[in-house]
Amino acid sequence: MKSFLHASFLIGFGLALPICAVAHDIQDSFPKNTAPDARIILPSPPSPGSSAQADDDQVFRATRKLQNTPRWYLAQRDAELDSVHLVDDFSCAVGFKLDVKQAPHLEHLLHMMDKTVEHRTSEAKHYWHRARPFVGTDLPVCTSKEGLGFHSSYPSGHTTAGYGMALVLAHIYPERAAEILQRGRIFGESRIVCGVHWKTDVEAGFLNASAQMDVLLSRPEIQDDLTQARQEVLAMKNQAISPDAGECAVQADAAAHSLLSQY
Repeated sequence: MKSFLHASFLIGFGLALPICAVAHDIQDSFPKNTAPDARIILPSPPSPGSSAQADDDQVFRATRKLQNTPRWYLAQRDAELDSVHLVDDFSCAVGFKLDVKQAPHLEHLLHMMDKTVEHRTSEAKHYWHRARPFVGTDLPVCTSKEGLGFHSSYPSGHTTAGYGMALVLAHIYPERAAEILQRGRIFGESRIVCGVHWKTDVEAGFLNASAQMDVLLSRPEIQDDLTQARQEVLAMKNQAISPDAGECAVQADAAAHSLLSQY
């Protein structure tokens, strides 16, 4: 079984990739403790028998009916955390095709954040050791259980990665910040659709990403990368390659029918 660090934090914004396209005189990553301690920031997950846990149970069971719907397939695509998929997932939100291969500065700044976000999220997961929703059931999930830590549900690492990516892109390209952050919400909700995270895991993932990015985006070491990454995004905009219209329609429908308000 793959470790959490590989399966959930290739999440490390999905960037276990060599950085060779950009020359840098700074370190390749922040010290692991650069970001704030999620165990202090986040509330504890719901206690067994609590009304909050009962709500989580109800949402998990209700969303199993989404199996084999367009929303289910979107959640499967959102489960892919390699850098190419993770950046491209926001193409509809910005209105043009995003390609990390054309953005070495964007790739580098995400790589800089990788280890510290991985470290802080892993600390929290191990601290709370919460069982995933599917444990003890035979109900369907939208992705393979292989590599998932069965007791590493809180907070959602995928949500931290997806919403963290949204916060980075919104910082770089504020012209579409609302749409980008909406896509980040959809990305987190996909984990509820998949049945691999409780609703409260996802909500904690949003908070975790916000706390980590609030600190990391202000670091002086990445300000040049942020400036250059914006130019890379603007260059892709000028290429005017449209994202897939069908995919954008599915995302728009997911945005209009939030799982956080439906159940």
